[in-house]
Amino acid sequence: MSNTPTLQDMVTKALSTTRGRLTPQAPLGARTWFRVGGAAEWLYQPADTEDLATALQNLSPELPVTVLGACSNVIIRDGGLEGLVIRLARGFSGITVEADGLVAGGACLDATVAEQAAEAGLAGLEFLAGIPGSIGGAVRMNAGAYGSDIATVLDWAEIVTRDGSVLTLDNAALRFGYRRSGLPEGAVVTRARLRGTPAAPADIAGRIAQVRAARELSQPVRARTGGSTFRNPEPEVSALKAWELIDAAGCRGLQLGGAQVSEKHCNFLINLGTATAAELEALGEDVRTRVAQHCGVHLHWEIKRLGRTEALPQ
Repeated sequence: MSNTPTLQDMVTKALSTTRGRLTPQAPLGARTWFRVGGAAEWLYQPADTEDLATALQNLSPELPVTVLGACSNVIIRDGGLEGLVIRLARGFSGITVEADGLVAGGACLDATVAEQAAEAGLAGLEFLAGIPGSIGGAVRMNAGAYGSDIATVLDWAEIVTRDGSVLTLDNAALRFGYRRSGLPEGAVVTRARLRGTPAAPADIAGRIAQVRAARELSQPVRARTGGSTFRNPEPEVSALKAWELIDAAGCRGLQLGGAQVSEKHCNFLINLGTATAAELEALGEDVRTRVAQHCGVHLHWEIKRLGRTEALPQ
C-alpha cells in the first residue's frame, strides 16, 4: 500500500485550521464572465491575509495552486483546475481613503475603486471604471485603458508569496511592462495603494461617465465575454491594433459552435449561450492563424486559458 499522501490529504491537513471557506469540486463556470469551464478540485476563500499566509505556509510545494480574481479575462477549460484554487472574497474588499490616494483590497472591483475615488475627490483613477476585473488581477497584468494604467498610479502592493511570506513591493520592484508585471509566480495581491490627485468629485464623476459611455459604445459589455482577447502588437511589429489586424483578416463575426468573434469589437470573443471553453479557445487560435497568414503578425493571448481540456476520470 502506498504511503504517498493524496491531494485530499494534503489539502485537508494544510487547511485544517483555516478560518476561510474550503469547497471540494467547486463549479467555476458560473463565476467567469464567459460562463464556461469545469470545476476546481478544491476552492479556498481565505478569511484575511493572515489566514492566507498560514495556509500557503502549510501547503506542500508540490500542490498545484491557481489564483483567480474576478475571472473577467480568463477561460477556464472544460476539464477544470487541478489542485487548489484561491479566490479572494469579502475579507479583501475594503477600501481606505487617504489624502492623496487610497488603499484597496485585492478583491475590490476596479469600477468600485474608481467610484470610491470619485466620491473622495481623488482624480486619476477614472480609467479603472472601464476595466472589468479586480485590483489584484489589475496589478498582476498592469491593466490599463483610456490613456492610463496601473503602473502610472500604483505606489505599492502587498502580496503573499507561494511560501506564505507577506511582502510589500513598491512600483519599481513590480517591474511593470505592457500588460504584465514582475510579480513572483503564485503570489497573491492582497492590497494595493493607488495615487490620486485632489479634484472636484462632480468633475471626476463626469469623466467616469464618459469612460463608461465609450465602453458601452465600443465593446460588447452586455454579452458573455471577457476582456480584450489579444494584446496589441509592439509598435515595431505592427502599427495596427489587434482589432484592426483581426478585422483585416476577415474575422469579424467569425463563429465556431456557440463561440463568436464580436461584430461590435472584434478583439472580443463571445459565448452566444452554448459555447464550451474548447470552442472559445479554438476560435481564438483560428483567429491567430488567420491574422498570421494575412499579414504575418503573430497575436499573443491577453486572456488567460487555464486548466485541463478534459476532466479526470472519476
